Amino acid sequence: MDKNFKLLINGQLVSGDMSMPVINPATGAEFAQSPRASQKQLDEAVRAAKAAFPAWSLRPIGERRELLLSLASEMERRAPEFAALLTKEQGKPSNQAMFECLGCAYIARGISQFTIESSVLQDDETKRVVEYRQPLGVVAAITPWNFPLILLFNKLAPALLAGNTLVIKPAPTTPLTSLLLGEVCADIFPRGVVNVIADANDLGAALTQHPDVAKIAFTGSTATGMKVMSSAASGIKRVTLELGGNDAALVLEDADVAETARKVFDGAMLNAGQICVAIKRVYVPDEMYDAFCAELARLAIEMVVGDGDAPATQLGPIQNRAQFEKLCDLLAVSRREGNVIAGGEPLARAGYFIPPTIVRDIPDSAEIVQEEQFGPILPVLKYSDVSDAIRRINESKYGLGATVWGKSVARAEAVALCIDSGSIWVNKHMDIAPNLPFRGFKQSGLGAELGQAGLDEYTQAKVVNVARG
Repeated sequence: MDKNFKLLINGQLVSGDMSMPVINPATGAEFAQSPRASQKQLDEAVRAAKAAFPAWSLRPIGERRELLLSLASEMERRAPEFAALLTKEQGKPSNQAMFECLGCAYIARGISQFTIESSVLQDDETKRVVEYRQPLGVVAAITPWNFPLILLFNKLAPALLAGNTLVIKPAPTTPLTSLLLGEVCADIFPRGVVNVIADANDLGAALTQHPDVAKIAFTGSTATGMKVMSSAASGIKRVTLELGGNDAALVLEDADVAETARKVFDGAMLNAGQICVAIKRVYVPDEMYDAFCAELARLAIEMVVGDGDAPATQLGPIQNRAQFEKLCDLLAVSRREGNVIAGGEPLARAGYFIPPTIVRDIPDSAEIVQEEQFGPILPVLKYSDVSDAIRRINESKYGLGATVWGKSVARAEAVALCIDSGSIWVNKHMDIAPNLPFRGFKQSGLGAELGQAGLDEYTQAKVVNVARG
């Protein structure tokens, strides 16, 4: 790729003090070079964000909103350019890449509809008490490689609307779309308000521990989230953590086998299963277990796996070699612990391809049931009593998302209330929107993204209590 990507620091597009290769996961080969920031450049980015904060925070929210809407319009205009680059660095099929890029505009427009208002808590002859909300300062936005753009917008939009400034650090295997976004932001926002750096996984601690960072907004694995939380403790920084999930689908006995299997399969395989709220285990009643497994296997065998640039591709590669090798190991373990009825072996071609894999007759103790696989491998478990299935689902240390499927909506909703997850969908999956808060239970995260609750995460509440009389 001929394009010369740059970091964005203090309104200027600058070269990195170092560089690093970016790999196309469909080929396993380098296709571009990314600038790589030094510790000095990280410090410069934080310094710039800190210097820009006073003026930006005092700017009327209406003006901040208009600039955010300008960014949304620019994302729509340049969506084909972003989508082509996203497919190259992330691997997802081109139609899914376009959906993500247009989704960024959707998120920005949706968040921009919210506002930040004071709240009168008491107003009588003795006192007037008002709770105000003010921005925090410099926000470190640390994003993952599965959805490099839209998960960034989940942070960028509320942070900027609330009056904070940003230092963005994308995952080292997918830095380019974030750097391209930096080019767009440089033409829209005042200098220092948005800064974008890239690293080789070596600047995370320096950013999260930086004394001038007020808040960390992180999406990634639970293990890394623990490190982020530990770093934040040194300065009692505010944190929002959207972490791993081991999301269960619970199929009730009145569900339609073919229709539900199709929807469960799609919820498990989108983006090659590399989604925090992808369906990662499915519980099916004894009486429909064989038929349900057979339908999942049929769908897996028919799915077209290939380079995301190919129009027919439905499932692209695993994004990076480390995750690919982890999944290869998990496949080997799953073949021993269960019965693989579709897929089961990495594809013998260049790139990091794992076919859709269905595993049945597997115990709850299996690694693929206990841990988040983050790939296109779906274990199917049977149950005879729905209360027991709920207990087994809730034994997980995770609690990000879940789904319940059944023709009786009232019963399915009642079952959903018993599942320990931040979001539980009934007869649908992954209905995520800018007006709906998204949060996790247990080790799946802290705080909320999206909705008014997500916007409030980027503010500090301050109570002013005035005596009267």
